[in-house]
Amino acid sequence: MNIPRPAALATLAAATVFSAAQADFDRRDTGAECDGEDACGENKHSSPGATGTGVQLGPRPLYLVEGMDEGKLKDRLMRCQDGPFHLTDFSIAHRGAPMQFPEHSDLSYRAGARMGAGIVECDVTFTKDGELVCRHSECDLHTTTNIVATPLNDQCTVPWSGPYQDPKPLCCTSDLTLHEYKFLEAKIDASDPAADTPEGYLGGTASWRTDLYTGRAQVLTFQESIALNRELGVKHSPELKGATHPKRLKTIFGSQAAYAQKLIDELKSASVKPKDTWVQSFSKEDIMYWIEHEPVFARQAVYLDSIAPTAKPVIPRLTLDELKQLKNQGVQIFAPPMWALLAVNEAGKVIPSKYAEDITTAGLDIITWTFERSDLRKGAAKGGWYYQFDPTGNAIRKDAHMYKALHVLAKKVKVLGVFSDWPATVTYYANCMGLE
Repeated sequence: MNIPRPAALATLAAATVFSAAQADFDRRDTGAECDGEDACGENKHSSPGATGTGVQLGPRPLYLVEGMDEGKLKDRLMRCQDGPFHLTDFSIAHRGAPMQFPEHSDLSYRAGARMGAGIVECDVTFTKDGELVCRHSECDLHTTTNIVATPLNDQCTVPWSGPYQDPKPLCCTSDLTLHEYKFLEAKIDASDPAADTPEGYLGGTASWRTDLYTGRAQVLTFQESIALNRELGVKHSPELKGATHPKRLKTIFGSQAAYAQKLIDELKSASVKPKDTWVQSFSKEDIMYWIEHEPVFARQAVYLDSIAPTAKPVIPRLTLDELKQLKNQGVQIFAPPMWALLAVNEAGKVIPSKYAEDITTAGLDIITWTFERSDLRKGAAKGGWYYQFDPTGNAIRKDAHMYKALHVLAKKVKVLGVFSDWPATVTYYANCMGLE
């Protein structure tokens, strides 16, 4: 097989520019976002003109702040425009910075850290020879890498073969050995099913994202991501992904428990400190395994909430009794999607949801996901899954209003941290509010 050798890992994250037009200012709110004298917080790092610690947030955070309605929250955030800005664990890089950089790539991780994310996530899945790699899914290579335009397409579970093919292309990390996987190039997660060439199939990028940084973004192993995080001075949040092909997982590892243990073993082999690590899973089985067998790492294990009221079958929210049971079983951190933690009251204000209140009552800490994963230029009514708490768009009427949601998550729900596809937005808020 004649496949070119992959380029060396890039060492410099590219600068970014946003070109979306700013929505007209909406003056209807009067500043009630900051309830009380200290609700908007005090900036502990507010020396005008200071250079900070190498963190570079770019133009987007201030662009959003300038577009906010006039009021106390906007005034507070405007005062922080000169920084300095620094790493904060409140800002968690979700797959790096995949709003514009190819997810789970070296460039994406570097960009996330450069934007001040104190924690960077690697979604962990596995290759054919049992090595752990960073991909959001065992079977997403056909939309997140260039595989269909390489000879490795032939090894896919379902190779790309033409427009509107049935069954659809399906390329999995478990189709490849680690050696083969490392020949791939990462790209923005997208595809064009109508394309009649493999190169065309690799298109389809959403208008609010970009392909500008595709071309030298390399895929990473879990070990490489750990080393890169160490180089960048950030902490780790590996998420153990479920298997698309459970039989392959069982053949390779023997059991789900062995797979969960391998993730911990790789952290240990790299001398990663448990206090610098938040292992995650949507599987309660994985969380319980870590609590029983790796209790030190389990202290900061994050149980991701699968709540999905529109799914078939529906996955309902946990009851208060179920949440209390989780706490009694040793779970410390619970992580619902951000929409599940928020609501809009009759006055059109964003408030904590009853679910958020119940999680707190149960004694669980909260991390949430995922900020900057929606196109809010037309408000929450068009903003998709993450803003379903405001289906009419009465509260979140434009992109700048995302800071309303973030403010409630931080100050009212009191989340420990927020995953973001563009960490600079969360870092700006966290630094301005003195959140570490």
